[in-house]
Amino acid sequence: MPAFTRLSPPSQGTAIRFEGGHPVVPDEPVIPFIRGDGTGVDIWPATRRVLDAAVQAAYGGGRRIQWFKIYAGDEACQRYGDFQYLPEDTLTAIRQYGIAIKGPLTTPVGGGIRSLNVTLRQLFDLYCCVRPCRYYAGTPSPHRHPEELDVVVYRENTEDIYIGVEWAADDPVGQELLRHLNETVIPANGKLGKRQLRPGSGLGIKPVSKMGTQRHVRRAIRHALGLEGRKRHVTLVHKGNIMKFTEGAFRDWGYELATTEFRAVCVTERESWVLDNLAKDPQLSVESNARAIDPGYDNLTPAKQEVICEEVGAILDSISESHGQDRWRRMVMVDDRIADSVFQQLQTRPGEYSVLATLNLNGDYISDAAAAIVGGLGMAPGANIGDDAAIFEATHGTAPKHAGLDRINPGSLILSGQMMLEFLGWHEAAALVNHGIGQAIANRCVTYDLARMMDPPVDPPLKCSEFADAIIHHFPQH
Repeated sequence: MPAFTRLSPPSQGTAIRFEGGHPVVPDEPVIPFIRGDGTGVDIWPATRRVLDAAVQAAYGGGRRIQWFKIYAGDEACQRYGDFQYLPEDTLTAIRQYGIAIKGPLTTPVGGGIRSLNVTLRQLFDLYCCVRPCRYYAGTPSPHRHPEELDVVVYRENTEDIYIGVEWAADDPVGQELLRHLNETVIPANGKLGKRQLRPGSGLGIKPVSKMGTQRHVRRAIRHALGLEGRKRHVTLVHKGNIMKFTEGAFRDWGYELATTEFRAVCVTERESWVLDNLAKDPQLSVESNARAIDPGYDNLTPAKQEVICEEVGAILDSISESHGQDRWRRMVMVDDRIADSVFQQLQTRPGEYSVLATLNLNGDYISDAAAAIVGGLGMAPGANIGDDAAIFEATHGTAPKHAGLDRINPGSLILSGQMMLEFLGWHEAAALVNHGIGQAIANRCVTYDLARMMDPPVDPPLKCSEFADAIIHHFPQH
């Protein structure tokens, strides 16, 4: 067992271990929790009560969670000393027990400590941030039809500009790098012309790797394989039209994975067009098929037309037997969309999307935008998953002005706990939480953030602790 300086793990329970990226879960797992800063003092007790009640209702005494309190953020500084925001005890506990859950942690804007959330993701290589956004009937929303949105955002966690390799505008190392770029790198690249980086610029590096991309997209595709019908759909979201060798590579590597490792169970959007055209007209020529999938075909040069015809011919030669005759309709559809277009289409055509696989920055924006449609960050759960560990978390901030008032919505952390139960394979308990929170909202048993937006407003709204009680009350067996 690992040595802790100021922690005492539970005397009962067993550590979760990972095999092949999947958790092996005992009936009495030890799960570390970080209460969180600010309103963590309110939302964590409410969440723990709901999760314990769901496990007890689902399994009697056959399963239970042995909770292990660990520390991060301001509470860690109180226990371990100034500036000990992420003590080694906490890292040891997560490493030993595999799965943890946490409330919100403070991160200052600009100077000060770096994001503890980002640090945890990078230290444990939690490369997938998973953010479901689904609507619970009765939740107030600015959208006319929020029930049409039911997506899961898979946000890559460890690359892109969030990796934190950056230099301030007055950093001597950064300025030396800027001079090297201006004097050596840019002139050597004939495509960049005479452009120069402005003196006094801050600099950041945006790395995107094939390995990082494909392990992330692999989890997104596996998630889609567990869905049914039209929900078996993965969209690669990117800005490859501008950042061709990072975001564009993310798109290309995602397609490569889908059409090699997952060839038997995946079809790309363009492949589906070709197969569908042939199913409608078995006598269709390759050239006519090419013209049908590319409306601008007749305006292309002969060389470009030939490229499209070769693409169509290759599709028919390789998968017409395995994927044709509508077999592809039962497979996972993989397509791609430009990131800014997805922002719009989540508003105008939300029902067309299911699993969105994104890089780090785009995923941050898109997951919050999608959450706004279904009730806001107070109802938005999150998980950070790697091959050897997973951390489930509230996705909102600490809201210190509400701390200790027993009024904040604990929904984000409770639903993150529900995701954790599903990840454990405890689907019966997870279903109870999902049903309970849905019925509580449908019956207008809500905290102030939702209560004030309902028509008519709920007065008085429930307290944070009372919302937890309402969820438990609406478990099916009550």
